[in-house]
Amino acid sequence: MKKTNVQKLALAGVLCALAVVGSVFSFPVFGSKCAPVQHMVNILCAVFLGPWYGVAVAFAASLIRNLLGLGSLLAFPGSMVGALLCGLAYAKFKTLASALVAEVFGTAILGGLCAYPMAILFMGQSAGQIAFYAYVVPFLVSTAGGAVLSGVLLYSLQKTGALPRLQARTR
Repeated sequence: MKKTNVQKLALAGVLCALAVVGSVFSFPVFGSKCAPVQHMVNILCAVFLGPWYGVAVAFAASLIRNLLGLGSLLAFPGSMVGALLCGLAYAKFKTLASALVAEVFGTAILGGLCAYPMAILFMGQSAGQIAFYAYVVPFLVSTAGGAVLSGVLLYSLQKTGALPRLQARTR
């Protein structure tokens, strides 16, 4: 039992580091920094670690990215909501497609809508002058890129038969 927990924590730390380092490869869309690697990490966490580790990794990566000046405050609602929904969908349906769709929907739609009140509250009225649905577009661009990256990786692992073996090491 302890060995599994240590392995999960170690993998969570590596995925968090990957998300932070991957945010160097971000691009601006409106007021948001799009970081597709974060969304790839959310999906990998869902598949290998489960929803709660995914939310914790998304929170930690968002916090570190903000402390290093590599992200915006909008990273919190987008990544955390997407990670939670993605992890719950994968836990329930056990299909990669459900995880990919849930990540895109959770981040783009739900996370984008949650970003509006956060932008007004923490970033001021100028961020709030953008319509509430305007955060959906940059989040959609970012999460779609991450879903494609993780989809290619995970479907390749599944095709070779490596995915179940890797999952067994963290379950």
